[in-house]
Amino acid sequence: MSSDSDLTARARIREAAIALFTERGIAGATIRDIAQAAGVSSGLLRHHFGSKEGLRDACDEWAMGRIGQLQMQFSDSQTIGPITPDVMALQQYLVRSLMDGSPRGAAVFAQAAEHGERWLATTHLETSDPRAFTAVLGAMKMGMFLMGDQLTAVLGEDVRAMPGYLRMIRASIEIFSQPLLTPEQADQAMKAVDRLGNP
Repeated sequence: MSSDSDLTARARIREAAIALFTERGIAGATIRDIAQAAGVSSGLLRHHFGSKEGLRDACDEWAMGRIGQLQMQFSDSQTIGPITPDVMALQQYLVRSLMDGSPRGAAVFAQAAEHGERWLATTHLETSDPRAFTAVLGAMKMGMFLMGDQLTAVLGEDVRAMPGYLRMIRASIEIFSQPLLTPEQADQAMKAVDRLGNP
């Protein structure tokens, strides 16, 4: 059975790994660097996780579980919880994990689409393709994080940290809170798409 100190060390290693994987990518973060950031030996890291790949899997699983909890809370309550530094860090980590080709990162996106479909069924939003609706919505939201460097350059402040992060989120809320097309424009666009699909 693990002692409390073992559990604390495991959590410290995981937190250090998430931070370094986010900053440097999976390939750029070494076992030694992660262990040093966590204040443990490389041997203890290997004792808990076996390898960098095992550590990555553990980080992905933990992050996916935490974000899944938040998604379920939103689906159940229809209210958005507080944006805390740990939530910000997990968002950035999962985007980086997905960019680096993590199978769990891809699973997170699929899971988010499934949660989105369940949420969509409780709303009055209309769509002929619920899976595409929620998947594209998720990709659009993720795009903010994928293009963090470009947004930072254009806005003149780091969107991965406060207050730039809040500026980015406020803009996304404003975008999602109002239609960008009139009903007539949407109808015309849909007809144009239909014509492309049925030449």
